[in-house]
Amino acid sequence: MEKFDLAIIGAGPAGYEAADFAAKNGLKTVLIEKDNLGGTCLNSGCIPTKTLLHTADLYHDVVAQAEKIGLSYSEFNYDMVKMQQRKEEVLSTLRDGIAKLMKMRKVTVLSGVGKVIDEHKISVTKDDDVQIIEADKILLTTGSVPAIPPIEGAQYAMTSDDLLNSDKAYDNLIIIGGGVIGIEFASLYTALGKKVIIIEALDRILANMDKEFAQSLKMLLTKKGTQIHVKSMVTKLEKQDGEFICYYTEKDKQQMAKADCILMAVGRRAYSKNLFDENFAVEMDRGKIKVNEFYQTSVSNIYAAGDVIGGIQLAHTATAEAINAVCHMLGKDMIYETSLIPSCVYTNPEIASVGMTADEAKKIGKKVISLKYPMGANGKTVLSLQERSFVKVIVEAETNRILGAQMMCARATDMISQFTQSIANKMTLADMKKVIYPHPTFSESIGKVIE
Repeated sequence: MEKFDLAIIGAGPAGYEAADFAAKNGLKTVLIEKDNLGGTCLNSGCIPTKTLLHTADLYHDVVAQAEKIGLSYSEFNYDMVKMQQRKEEVLSTLRDGIAKLMKMRKVTVLSGVGKVIDEHKISVTKDDDVQIIEADKILLTTGSVPAIPPIEGAQYAMTSDDLLNSDKAYDNLIIIGGGVIGIEFASLYTALGKKVIIIEALDRILANMDKEFAQSLKMLLTKKGTQIHVKSMVTKLEKQDGEFICYYTEKDKQQMAKADCILMAVGRRAYSKNLFDENFAVEMDRGKIKVNEFYQTSVSNIYAAGDVIGGIQLAHTATAEAINAVCHMLGKDMIYETSLIPSCVYTNPEIASVGMTADEAKKIGKKVISLKYPMGANGKTVLSLQERSFVKVIVEAETNRILGAQMMCARATDMISQFTQSIANKMTLADMKKVIYPHPTFSESIGKVIE
């Protein structure tokens, strides 16, 4: 039986980044994965979605803007099969990179289903072969899977995994759920010129983000032909003559919509199925693994991080939590401040947010100043024909410290980190005003909003 200092189950961003960090700090590490390296984010989440969105946005920009910017073409179209091929090339390149990194760090990678037998032993099953390994510490980073609500006919809906691997671009798409996943798929299909209907149970799309995002994005999507129904509850799905029917209640009235495809995008749930032997388990909470502030489970040498423990389901959150867990194993101070997590949505324009919104600050009794800069005054935005967009900063009135920022503009997901750093370092408006931004750039909007 081979022994390790650390065994990690799940090779998504949390798993492989933690393995890299642990190995660099001298731990003999094994990484166990039942599918491809990279986990959900790389193989069926962040990367494939953004790869397809990149192509779709390029296509839309040419179709919508070519004449305005002096381009002409006789024939122009997209090819979903080739888009999928390109996506697979990207995934393969990144998977190879992870494999090379693990080899360079001398991390042992085992392919198979990992199951925790006791506090130090794990079985790894591949086909009919079972291998038992032993580890001083165990880290569980098994991620999450698409949630399927108990709706009659739910089997007729695709998950995000299914739709990402489809080489067919459906002409009519119904999306159940107006959160980040649903909105990104709506953006993808809208950019390709398809008809999209979003059905959301809450009172607005992107309900857990600044309400101005929802208002602006709804306006932009509606302008492109997307139908958005909020405060609407799906009651049943059916399939008739090759067509899918979605029944839902809106304003106390029964409604229905038809489409070539229905996407179920109501969130994700922790993936802990068959993770523990029937004679051993750690404390759970409705499928999520319970941990303390150091990411320890009820069994002190077994840690867990990422989507499997609930909380904010983002790749960078999972990575930070997993590395912090390894820090605790090593007796080191945790590196990352996980109370300050940037959120990103890859719509067009992009959305990014960090820290407090004005409403959140007011709820805890803080007096704030809200500064807003319309990107219609930004030269790079105008010359590149970007959509309606803005940058907003929330400042504590008494101290002028930066409390939060909300950005809806081109490159927002790249620029939000400047605000994250400012909040983490307790910077004030005066501190940020010292920075000179190049012109013309999207980033000079940061300088403008704090003037």
